[in-house]
Amino acid sequence: MSAVGVEAGAEAEPAPAQDDGMTWWYRWLCRGAAVLGGVSCAAAGLWNCVTINPLNIAAGVWMMLNALLLFLCEAPFCCQFIEFANKVGNKADKMKPWHKAALYCTMAMFPIFISFTLTTLFGNAIAFATGVLYGLSALGKKGDAISYAKLQQMKKPDEEKPEAI
Repeated sequence: MSAVGVEAGAEAEPAPAQDDGMTWWYRWLCRGAAVLGGVSCAAAGLWNCVTINPLNIAAGVWMMLNALLLFLCEAPFCCQFIEFANKVGNKADKMKPWHKAALYCTMAMFPIFISFTLTTLFGNAIAFATGVLYGLSALGKKGDAISYAKLQQMKKPDEEKPEAI
């Protein structure tokens, strides 16, 4: 087997699934929000570029780059015409949820700082919400009531015991 054959075989293997504490439906919710965020960023970015104001054009271009990054990270099958789409998707799958949260929220706020308009605000809202969803998943699962009650029982001093006279 040649080195080229080994490289091609390594690219075809899917990324190993990591246990990041997310349920399957929450992972698909985050991915769906990212795709919707990419669509809204692309549409609002294109609309933002139809102007003569250079700051609006810069914000619109940045929004379209945000859309491309969201598609590459969360839905690489949407970018089949780009050779490195699967590599970026595999690397994004290995990222921790709080890294994705920081990335998506930061990249969604940048066009708003460039040009604060309703188009940039509403166009980046879903992309920012995707970052918030990933941030919430980084916090972890909520504890159940039984373990919380046991924890409170252990912390409470023995006030209920009657004193011996």
